[in-house]
Amino acid sequence: MSAEVLTPITQALNDGALTRRELKALMQRSDGPALWRLGVWALALLGTGSLIWLSLGTWLVWPAMFLHGILMVHHFALQHECVHYTPFKTRWLNDVMGNLCGFIIALPHQFFRYEHCDHHTHTQLKGKDPELIELPISVWRYLWYISSVPYWWAKIKEFTRHSLGRIAPHEAEFLPKEAYATVFWEARIMLALYAAIVLFCAVTGWWAPVWYWWLPVLLGEPVMRWIRLTEHVGRPNVRDMRENTRTNLISAPLAFLSWNMNYHAEHHYAASVPFHALPKLHKKLDGYVYVEPRGYLGAHLDILAQLTGRQPRSDRPGGQT
Repeated sequence: MSAEVLTPITQALNDGALTRRELKALMQRSDGPALWRLGVWALALLGTGSLIWLSLGTWLVWPAMFLHGILMVHHFALQHECVHYTPFKTRWLNDVMGNLCGFIIALPHQFFRYEHCDHHTHTQLKGKDPELIELPISVWRYLWYISSVPYWWAKIKEFTRHSLGRIAPHEAEFLPKEAYATVFWEARIMLALYAAIVLFCAVTGWWAPVWYWWLPVLLGEPVMRWIRLTEHVGRPNVRDMRENTRTNLISAPLAFLSWNMNYHAEHHYAASVPFHALPKLHKKLDGYVYVEPRGYLGAHLDILAQLTGRQPRSDRPGGQT
């Protein structure tokens, strides 16, 4: 982690708001909290999946799949944590769950690890942050992004490119050459498994993956795009972590779904702190974190205010910070 990223933590340590012993304790990893959450997660998926089963053959299957899809796309939150090797103390559990979540939502885990590493190194810096989501130039572009159509089109191109053994110029910025083969085979294996499932469904006439997996993920992805916008979009394109990242105060159920990633500034301050300790870190860093008290909705009101000219755009010189 770079010195710039650690500056707010260092400031809190120097001010006495946080002690080194407290920080070390917050960084302790354990299998228990994640395993408990996975149990509740499985029950929630069983519940929303049951709604689909009960509503098959009626129009109610669509809202049921949408609700199930919201849970399905939140596998991203666990995968994100597994990239950092923080949810489980047992290292291989992070790898297994990260790859499984990535397979569910079509996000190759090894590729994501390299990409996300650079996101933390160059957060919100244009031309350097590979996960940078630019502030849209219009409300239409804002809605187009939330639709998730651009996201899926980019995924199709990415899978095609990697399965053919090609790396895009922007990917070469964060992918070491020794990782190319891994990324290529990861894409090929995932596509082969998807094709095998489709073939099995076609031969047997068993289309459960469509109703309980693929359609829900497609329906739920706009919700994930809507949430991802709240992390950095509309914040200044600067290196200062106190300015470029939001922490959103949300309800307990939403925090459960997001594996506490609504405490996003705290996560960027200290990425080694597991999800279950982020609420405690948030309390310790009161005053050192940019907080959106209105939650996800408030973040979007902020973004829309910039898009409609009701406040200066933060991505321009002199914009609001």
